[in-house]
Amino acid sequence: MMASLAQCLSCGSTNLKPFYELVGVPVQSVQLIYDRVRALQFPKGDILLTFCQECGFIFNRLFDPALENYAIQYESTQAYSSTFNAFASRLANQLIGAYHLQNKKIVEIGCGQGEFLSLMCELGENEGVGIDPAYVEGRLKTPVPERLTFFPDYYSEKYTNIQADFVCCKMTLEHIQNTRQFLFTIRNTLEGQPDAVVFFQIPNVRHILTNIAFWDVYYEHCSYFSQGSLARLFRRAGFDVIDLWTDYADQYLMITAMPGDGYRTPFLSQEDDLAKAAAEVDQFAEAAPQKVQEWRSRIRSLREQARKIVLWGSGSKGVAFLTTLGLFDEIEYTVDINPLKEGTYMAGTGQKVVCPDFLKMYRPDYVAVMNPIYEVEVRHQLNELGLSPELIAVA
Repeated sequence: MMASLAQCLSCGSTNLKPFYELVGVPVQSVQLIYDRVRALQFPKGDILLTFCQECGFIFNRLFDPALENYAIQYESTQAYSSTFNAFASRLANQLIGAYHLQNKKIVEIGCGQGEFLSLMCELGENEGVGIDPAYVEGRLKTPVPERLTFFPDYYSEKYTNIQADFVCCKMTLEHIQNTRQFLFTIRNTLEGQPDAVVFFQIPNVRHILTNIAFWDVYYEHCSYFSQGSLARLFRRAGFDVIDLWTDYADQYLMITAMPGDGYRTPFLSQEDDLAKAAAEVDQFAEAAPQKVQEWRSRIRSLREQARKIVLWGSGSKGVAFLTTLGLFDEIEYTVDINPLKEGTYMAGTGQKVVCPDFLKMYRPDYVAVMNPIYEVEVRHQLNELGLSPELIAVA
């Protein structure tokens, strides 16, 4: 096992407070696994969430980056959801309008399959470069292929020669262990480009803490930020923070910044959240074990009553929910609208992933929706299938 980190990788402090531990969780949640035995035997690691009492950064002290490989059938796209696509379109238009992104050069770090980058280039007539080890050539259907270039690779110093007016990084920083070095690398890339804008989107840890959302804690996410801790990291790395906000029912945290020295823009009121975050860490540590037990008892009670339950959402939330609760036979199937996931199995617990049409035959009594923001969309799909199971929002 990798040695426990002794200092904060955001600010360097040793004033650390461990508060939540999980043992033996899958090291990846959305890798496509086509064999149930392999899914049950999937490599595992440990989590010890630790709070830096100096800067507010939260990280998995036991994370081992050597266990991660995002280049092997890593399937994380959310682009099959109409709810998510509406959000992505709104966000793209918001950024294009706010930062005058027309006929500009956009670089996206951690671009996935390139859907958002394609949208930004289509709506703003921009040119884009995407970098992601999980990118699959030829999969993206885009009306502007001539404006897009992709590198199926991890972002590193070798890409620092790429000029950009706008650097986008969505749902990637939480996968980076050495967050400070990662930001310094991007900052060095933008030296001599004072007008460039940087945009990051990551999970909002305060939403996780206040909702005791234990299903949002999984191995790939080794780094967690609040508005304040994120802004402090950006300023420390030589960026001037422009804006901080949350979206997607407060689940996502956004930041925009520009190269500077970290002090040329006024501090935002949202940055002053260290005391609140500390209190929420204590609240999570106290309440999480009870919430885990309540969910475990609820699911097992329904199963004892011979009720059929399916989980809707085979992504990381679903894997974390099932593995934290230790649910194997209590739930037989997980539903996902991504056709690439049909016939695969959940890492750690082995449930088979099925498409929504399967439910016409299975006819579940309950559908546990892993993210309440999709509840209306899920209900609409179930109605179209002629089904009316009771929905359980995991919240």
